Amino acid sequence: MERCPVWTAVLLVLSLALVTGCQTMTHVDPVYGPTNPTPDEAAKAKVKRYGSVVELLPEKEKQYRELHAAVWPDVVKAIKKAHIQNYSIYVAEINGKKYLFSYLEYTGDDTAKDFASIGLDKTTKEKWWPITDACQKRLPGTPEGEQWLGMEMLMHIDY
Repeated sequence: MERCPVWTAVLLVLSLALVTGCQTMTHVDPVYGPTNPTPDEAAKAKVKRYGSVVELLPEKEKQYRELHAAVWPDVVKAIKKAHIQNYSIYVAEINGKKYLFSYLEYTGDDTAKDFASIGLDKTTKEKWWPITDACQKRLPGTPEGEQWLGMEMLMHIDY
């Protein structure tokens, strides 16, 4: 399997943070440069990139893998309608626990409206999310009303 250098770096940083205990780590301010745009620069980009993480419950892993091996057509349709592309979910075992890491690209003009539109899809809201959310454990620091903890982008290089 071909390794993605960006995801390798992200997973290494997250692995270290999760193993050492995120709550005890010293806060370090972001550093911006040619390969890490400021939030204002990122907001102006044609493609906006998002990463997030959540814990995968071990007793639900098989079910979660089966669901994502063939995502329901209505769910895929809702994601595409929300201007989301290149959506991937990865799993990694860290210190005896499994974590899901997601990456997606957004190409629309109204993030709040488009992301909210996924929740308006009846199949996604009433069937898919109740099943998939039950497979996950929210991490400390995850905002109220959200399932996945957003990650800060540290680097991006277009090839």
